[in-house]
This record gives sequence, structure tokens and C-alpha cells, in this order.
Amino acid sequence: MTRWTSAVGAAQLARQLNAQQPRPAGPGTRKPPAYRALADGVRLLVLEGRVPVAARLPAERELALALSVSRTTVAAAYEALRAEGFLESLRGAGSWTAVPAGNPLPARGLEPLPPDALGSMIDLGCAALPAPEPWLTRAVQGALGELPPYAHTHGDYPAGLPALRQTLADRYTARGIPTMPEQIMVTTGAMGAIDAICHLFAGRGERVAVESPSYANILQLMREAGARLVPVAMAEGLAGWDLPCWRQVLRDAAPRLAYVVADFHNPTGALATEDQRRQLVEAARSAGTVLVVDETMSELYLDGNGGEEGTGDGNGDGPGGELPPPVCAFDPAGSTVLTVGSASKAFWAGMRIGWVRAAPEVIRSLVSARAYADLGTPVLEQLAINWLMVGGGWEQAVDVRRAQGRENRDALVAAVRRELPSWEFDVPRGGLTLWVRTGGLSGSRIAEVGERAGVRVPGGPRFGVDGAFEGYVRLPFTVGGPVADEAAVRLAAAARLVESGARAGTDTPRTFVA
Repeated sequence: MTRWTSAVGAAQLARQLNAQQPRPAGPGTRKPPAYRALADGVRLLVLEGRVPVAARLPAERELALALSVSRTTVAAAYEALRAEGFLESLRGAGSWTAVPAGNPLPARGLEPLPPDALGSMIDLGCAALPAPEPWLTRAVQGALGELPPYAHTHGDYPAGLPALRQTLADRYTARGIPTMPEQIMVTTGAMGAIDAICHLFAGRGERVAVESPSYANILQLMREAGARLVPVAMAEGLAGWDLPCWRQVLRDAAPRLAYVVADFHNPTGALATEDQRRQLVEAARSAGTVLVVDETMSELYLDGNGGEEGTGDGNGDGPGGELPPPVCAFDPAGSTVLTVGSASKAFWAGMRIGWVRAAPEVIRSLVSARAYADLGTPVLEQLAINWLMVGGGWEQAVDVRRAQGRENRDALVAAVRRELPSWEFDVPRGGLTLWVRTGGLSGSRIAEVGERAGVRVPGGPRFGVDGAFEGYVRLPFTVGGPVADEAAVRLAAAARLVESGARAGTDTPRTFVA
């Protein structure tokens, strides 16, 4: 059986290698041999996730031609990568990227801190904000007023309350995608929705294409479901999806499912353009791949208002930052695109309400399979969300959330730029996260040392497949003002400790070398 799940063409790899910035050489430092420079370049692409782990590399002769170097140079570079654990080869199957054995890299997302620990620790591990009051209290009070008729029933609604299904369908229709209630299933959060989709469509051993990086908790959910994850590198910065890479993976790996976050991607904050959305739906339809689109961040645009002039410099298609249409607009029937939404990011993570929009026959299958899972979603919470959405409180609560997110983002950006000027990131127009390159330091080590310094952050490898993104951390916009300032001060202290340990040669094998 082949050990690789995707492939990188010679021309593509040559472009990526040629685009790398050369490392500045110190005084008296010799220029490395050509094979060493090539090996270092490939290793860096793997560690940063630009080339996925388990990606088949081009044959030596093909890459030599693309780079205009000798085949001997490429062969020596491949041999060096094999010796370091970044390449595996098998006669007849080729060579594919890997990460070296050693200390296990974290894969799970961080568990939220217990409330009693929040006084001494600044928690940047969870991308969630406190509830927007008074709307949470009003929603629960409104739900209690509507509860009595439901209390006389069994309370078991596997597809969701009919009233909430109708409300959600109406909201999609208002966005320009005609939707019936039969196309909606209410779930216990977005995680519940994606778990149900994975069990229905992707049995153990099935390939699932995922963005690289991607949301850590979803990656772990899919691993535990037995999926074979096929990473597809994101484009640089906030440019969204790399469509040539997606088309190649969908064609070559033929994944059963693909999971994407088109709106303010977690963790990078990228916003896919209208053309990218259209092309990815077309590619998925041609490959027979079911496209799962996570919209949990879609309402959290922080610059502009989603339809009029905005102040951000993101990559929407419209004037002044106008947002592109939902991905399901290019598959309104819902046979190729399964859309997942949630109240957890836009409203409050404690309100565990999510939903799926898909073709009616897909919804029926999901509902039928649910009889062997959680049976249904709590009635009171469904009534609370429906009360908000019908009465107009939802829009006002989300406006509060956007203002909160915008203030926190701006405060965190200013603090990190002041305390850690060598760290690099692009400021997204929306969402809740900064994806930060840590100036050549190990994100895993910063996360580890940061806990001792009183700040909790997830290292980049949590958001990759098999150890990529060692040179990154994710910073959510969950704190602002003086707390954001203090978080950056503690991160800077952690970074200094990691850097001094690396210089002294006492760091762990997880040290990232740029």
C-alpha cells in the first residue's frame, strides 16, 4: 500500500523553493553546498506546512530539470533528508515527506481552563469570548416562556425543533440561497454536526482532505474517527485557498470528504474569494467529493459590515471589503456542499447549538443515523436561539460580539508588535484568531514555556497534520486592553527563554530551526 496521500509536482516545488528568502549568513560563514541548501529548503517547507507531510516528491531527474541543477545534487539532498527523518522512500513507490521520530508533537486542541485558574493564567488557548449580555439572559428568559407546550411532549426532536429549522431555512433564503426546513438538521454544536457527517460519509480508512493548517479539534475528531487526513496547503498570508493544489489532491487522492473554512479561516483568518469558492465547488463535484463547509466564523466580520464599505485590506471580492457569497450558493441543492453553522462563535460557546444545511435526502440519512448517537439537541437551548433569531436580538448580540472582537484584535496586534517585533502575521478582517510566525522559534516550546510564564497558547503543530507548523502559534482575540498588553509581555518572556535555551543547546528536539 502506498505511504503517501498527495503529490507535489516538480514545477510547483521549484516555485516554492525559489520563493524562499535566503537566511542571512553570519560573519565568516561559508555558503552551504548546493545539496545542503536544497535539503534545508525542503525541510523548511515541510515544517511550515507549505509542503504537506506524506506528500510524494518528484523524481530526482524531474526536480533537477525544474531547478536547473544536477541530478547528483537532488539525490544528495534527498539522502540528507532521509537521514534526518524528513523523507521516506520505497522502491517502486517513490519518496514522500515525513517528520522525524522523537518527542510526540501535540495534536489535540487545548482544553479550556477551569474558571478558578483564570486569575493567575491568561488563557489564549480557546478562541471563544464571554457571552454578550444582556442577550444571553433575555434569550433564556424568552425560551422559558415558550417552553410549556414542549414540556407536554417527549422532548425528542432528532432533526431539531420545527420552529428553529424553519428559522434557519429562512435565514439562508434571505442570504440568496432558497432553503426548505427539510434541508436543515439542528445539532449539538458544529462539532456534533461534523461528527455526524464523518460517520455517515467517511468510514474508517477513508481519505478526508483538509486545509493545512486547519482547526485542531476537527482534525482530532477526524483522526479518532479513523480518517486518513490529506493536508492541502493554504496559500500565503490571507490569500485563501491554493486552487491548483486543491484540484490536484481531489484528482489524485480522490477523498470521500473535504473539510474547509471559507470565512475567516481558523487559524489563519483567511477569507476565500468568490472565484475560489466557485472553483472549489466545481472541483469537488467533478471528483465526487463531498465538501463540508464550516461557517461558524462567517458572521464575525470585524472591518466593514459584510455588504457595505469596510476599512480592512482583506481579500473579499466586492468594493471596500464586501463579503463573497456563501459556498453553498454554488450548490444550492446541497448535494455536493454540506454547510455547517453554529451559535458558539458568533454568540456564545456555552450555547451548544449547531446545524447542517444539505439536500433533504442527506438530512434524512443524518437524522436516521442520529438515533444511535445523541438522539437530539436540548430543547431549551434551541428555543433560546430561535427567540434571538426571530425577535432581532441575534443581530444586536452579534454586533456586540463584533465590537468586542475588533477592540481585542486591535489591542492584541499592537501589543504583540510592540513586545515581539520579530514575530510576523497578517491582520485578518474577521474571525477570532491571529496566525503568527514566531521568528524561527519553536511554537511547541513557546507553548510549553508560556504556561510557566502565565500565558497559555497553542503551538502551531496542533493545527497541522503530523507535525507541520512548528514555527507558529495561534493567538485568539479573547483578551483586550491591559490584559492583552500583559499577555504579550509574558509571551515575550517565554520567547526569550526558548531562544536562550536554543543558543545554549539545552532545548528539546522540538526546537524549530528556520
